[in-house]
Amino acid sequence: MKTFFGEVTFALLRYRYFFPFVVFACILVFFIAYRRYRGISKLSSVKRRSYLVTHFSIAKLFLKTFLLMVGCASLFIVFLRPQWGAIEQTIEQEGRDLFIALDVSRSMLAQDKKPDRLTFAKQKIKQLVGTLKSERVGLVIFSGSALVQCPLTVDYGAFYLFLNQIDAETISSGTTALDQVIKKIIDIFARAPARKNKLLVILTDGEDFSSNLTKVREQAREVGVHIFTMGIGTPEGAPVPVVDDEGRQHGHQKNEQGEIVISRLNEGILRSLSAESGGTYVRASEGDADINELVRMVQQFEKEKFEDKTVPTLQERYPIFAVIAFICFLLEWLL
Repeated sequence: MKTFFGEVTFALLRYRYFFPFVVFACILVFFIAYRRYRGISKLSSVKRRSYLVTHFSIAKLFLKTFLLMVGCASLFIVFLRPQWGAIEQTIEQEGRDLFIALDVSRSMLAQDKKPDRLTFAKQKIKQLVGTLKSERVGLVIFSGSALVQCPLTVDYGAFYLFLNQIDAETISSGTTALDQVIKKIIDIFARAPARKNKLLVILTDGEDFSSNLTKVREQAREVGVHIFTMGIGTPEGAPVPVVDDEGRQHGHQKNEQGEIVISRLNEGILRSLSAESGGTYVRASEGDADINELVRMVQQFEKEKFEDKTVPTLQERYPIFAVIAFICFLLEWLL
């Protein structure tokens, strides 16, 4: 809403539905005052009224009525919380740098997690980010190679936007290489050596065809990258669907003997990877226990200060109307 104040907004505009009650209250106050005026008018003529009704004043009567009506209207505006006049406010930001790596290899289309591992993992990521407060998060997708999908940010809306773009069409035709995603994170954190805490959460089914995982794990330990892993899938496993470029399924993947390939959760490599880097492993579950465990572990690390952020903030103006309402009710009571 634009006024001579500039752009005016109401933080609690949902209370606007009480406006008819305010109008009714004002009409009722005016009607009572008018009835009183009519009653006094019938007692006598104007010349003799002051003798019959001590201290009666028509002007005072309507002034009190006006004050009550203005007071009620001002009180209603207070509840709407009007705001205008933007000011620059500096917000100090602190938290932890946390990269989340999502496996997008073909095995993540297996359906031992509903509706499939990839979608289930994305839901877990949203749950994790939503539970963590004030952390700076980044998103990496990987299979045979790793790609930064979203750099470190405190803008969770942007993070979710990148995450939602990942679907069956994003699935790589290659196999999983855990060493590639860890190496990518090591390279990123190498550009910020002053950071105390370097955290990585990997969501994968654990199938790994790395050629250099042992060396990369040692490098991660040396530079202080703490790796947390979440296993997506079940030990019993499920067939791996074959999908076309448009994400439509056409049967299941088969090996050279023509047998359907079963993809199983490999927890051993994930437990080892986390244990050696000072992190922890959790198996993804239907409930919240897995996320709560990850959050608990991440929050054990010390927060660090990010760059201060300057944001425009509208000033609260409801105190002005609160003062007007108080003055109106006080004057009405004194008259």
